[in-house]
Formats: sequence, C-alpha cells, structure tokens
Amino acid sequence: MARPYHRGTRGLQSPKKYDAIARTMSSRSRSDLEATLLALVDERAPALAAKVVAWRRDIHAHPELGNREVRTAELVAEHLRALRFEVKTGVAHTGVVGVLRGALPGPVVALRADMDALPVVEQVELPFASRVRTQYGGAEVGVMHACGHDCHVAVLMGIAELFAGIREQLPGTIKFIFQPAEEGPPDDEDGGAKMMIEQGVLDDEPRPEAIFGLHVTSQLHTGVIGYRPGPLMASADRLEIAVRGRQTHGAMPWLGADPIVASAHVIVGLQTVVSRQVDTVRQPAIVTVGSIHGGVRDNIIPDRVDMRGTIRTFDEDLRSQLHQRVQETAEHHARGCRCEADVRITRKYPVTINHPGLTAWCAPRLRRVGGDDHVLEIPKVTGSEDFSFFQQRIPGFFYFVGVTPPDQKLENAPANHSPRFYADEAGLPLALRSLASLAAGYLAAPLSPG
Repeated sequence: MARPYHRGTRGLQSPKKYDAIARTMSSRSRSDLEATLLALVDERAPALAAKVVAWRRDIHAHPELGNREVRTAELVAEHLRALRFEVKTGVAHTGVVGVLRGALPGPVVALRADMDALPVVEQVELPFASRVRTQYGGAEVGVMHACGHDCHVAVLMGIAELFAGIREQLPGTIKFIFQPAEEGPPDDEDGGAKMMIEQGVLDDEPRPEAIFGLHVTSQLHTGVIGYRPGPLMASADRLEIAVRGRQTHGAMPWLGADPIVASAHVIVGLQTVVSRQVDTVRQPAIVTVGSIHGGVRDNIIPDRVDMRGTIRTFDEDLRSQLHQRVQETAEHHARGCRCEADVRITRKYPVTINHPGLTAWCAPRLRRVGGDDHVLEIPKVTGSEDFSFFQQRIPGFFYFVGVTPPDQKLENAPANHSPRFYADEAGLPLALRSLASLAAGYLAAPLSPG
C-alpha cells in the first residue's frame, strides 16, 4: 500500500549515526577522503565504458512506455542483485530502488534515472534502432528512446557497479532510484516521481538527505555540462478548452453560434496573456495551443471545438496567476462570440529548482571532471522534469550532459523528442564520471545543514 504523501520539506540532515564522526573530522580529513574517493572513481570509470554502451544499446532496442517498463526494470533489478544491493521492485508500478551501504558510516544520498520511452517512430539509422510498436491512446504507435532515458539507465547501472566495487572504502549509503513514467503515465493511471514519493522512496530507510540527477541533451556538444542555480526547467500544466456554440448550416451562420470563429479569437487572445499581461522581464512564460479539433463537414458549423495546450512558467506564484488569466481570457473571448468556453487546467510538473547551496557545492566538482571551459551556466530550459517532485522534498541538483557530436552545429541537431534524436555515446563517460563524482563527494564532504 502506498504511504500517504508527506508534504513537508526535509532539509539537509546530519543524522546521529555519523554526527560524532563528522564533528571529529577536520576539513583536511574530509578533503583527503573526498580526494581518495574521486581518485577511485577516475580509476574505475573507464573500465565500465563498454558495459554502459552495451546496456544503452540493449535498452534502446527494447524501449517501453511509461508504467510499462517491465523488461527494463528486470534488467536493472537483476544487475543490482548481482552486485549484492538491497533491491525493491514494483515501486510506482515498475520502479526499482537499490540500496548500497558502504562499510563506513556517513550520510545518505540518492541518484535517480528515468526509464521510460516515448510513442515515437524512430528515424535514425542505427543497428540497434527501435522497431517496437505498441498501443497508445487507442492507436498503434512506434516506441523510441527519443529523450535519452536509455542513456540515463545505462549510466546509473554503471555507477552502481563502480561503487559496488569500492564499498569497503565507502562512507555512507547510496540509494539508486530507477524511475518509471517521467514522460507521464497513461491518462487513467498514476505514476512517475510523485507516485514513488507517495510510496515512500524518500521516507523509507535509508532516508536520503540530497538527490542528484542528470539529463542528456542535443542542445550541448559532447563533452559539455550545463547547469544553473535556482529555476532550471519550467513547470508544465495541461490546458484543455472546450468552446461550445450552437450548430447551424454553414450558409446561415447567424442562426447559430460559431465555436470555430470563437476558438480563433480565444487562441489569439491567449497570446496576449504572456505578451501583455505578464512581466516577462522578471520571469519568462509560455502559453501554447498545440491541438484543435472541431467539425466534420465544410457546410456545417459545429456545436463544439476542443483545444489542448500547455502552460509553462519558472515561478510558482506566476503559475497560479497565469492559470487565472488564461481562464478569464478564454471565457471572455468566447462570450464575445456568443459561445461559452469550459477551461480545464491540470497541474502536472512543478518548476525544477536547483538548491542554491547544493548547486554552489556541485559546480567546482563538475568543473574538476569536465574542465572549466566545458562546464557552463546555461539559460533556463522551457522543458519540464518530474525530478522537480523530489526537489520539493529534499535538496536536489539536476544538470545536463551534451550528446551532440562536436562537428555538428547545435542548431541542426534534432531535439530531444524528435524521431531523429541522436545521442553520441562518446558523451556517456562524462555523464558517468560527473554523477559518480557528485555522489562520492557528497558522501565524503556533504554540504553542511542550513
């Protein structure tokens, strides 16, 4: 049974089990311990590169949609059991949680990878390209790892093996979270990070005090890391509008109320919500209508038009304001055409906000791995991430790793979610070393509470 969702926020902790040791350790000894662990990461990571690529290609060739990641979960669980982890399966349907306890006392840190693919027909010519097809939303669709989650799973499997090999030198505990349905569960199901939290992934012992995650991206070149403190990725909310009119003959529109014309006014009006009603100097925002359906014949004005879209912001207060203004704008424009607009806004993912102190702690450790010239503070990203639910509960840090070959212009690289999305596997070693280094560094020298 899922645990009740605890809405309190847990800050950085200093558990009693290692308080005494922490008090007696000087900054010099912490630094020495971190240097030792980082040297072990650097030494062992290259030997895992071939395995990570093999895992990634296997997962890429066998993609699974959200809440259906059965094969992927079995692969992960079998790997963790072979490494003698404590393993829990079936979390939020198909999620896997593995716990590695080091031989030495210390803090608890969590690492997360998402496992699900997208309903996309792959158009990349690769020997391991997906040929999978399945049912989604009542239609047959292709299935593709068009957002790089195959890379995330393979990298975290590699990190698990790396740390399993040095558990005798490891201070503290690492909780490995392999999460389903980051792209969203089916409409009639729950899932993803929120459901894992509801089922206790952050509250069950060992309780992590911080969490790290990464995402591969086509918007950075291979060998480049991108991050920023504070708001990194936008919130994402689903917008549904039903414009209701009165059906009539297309030759006699005055006898009815035209929801198609009303919908056109609504769409144009919604563009002014951001351009004229929001202080975009302070925070950017987006309102997009991506789908519109109405009518069946050229000479019939229908009763109804349905629209769907998305609302994106980087501020939770502005998020609520936008919801109200979108509703008012749609209703008023429809009414001006003698129609009615029923507006439904569903809150999906919160803003992904990197903990400022944790980000400042992470930045020099990322530069150590990637080099000063290849670790960049990037602009805000209007995509969304359900990693944000973890960050609402405990301090978290999320960042990007580039997977576009250096000889390709970024503006020509197909974006994540494209059927032509291509991940340069030469970027995976940096993903592994960087995430493993953050975990190792945190176990040796965690960010102080406060």
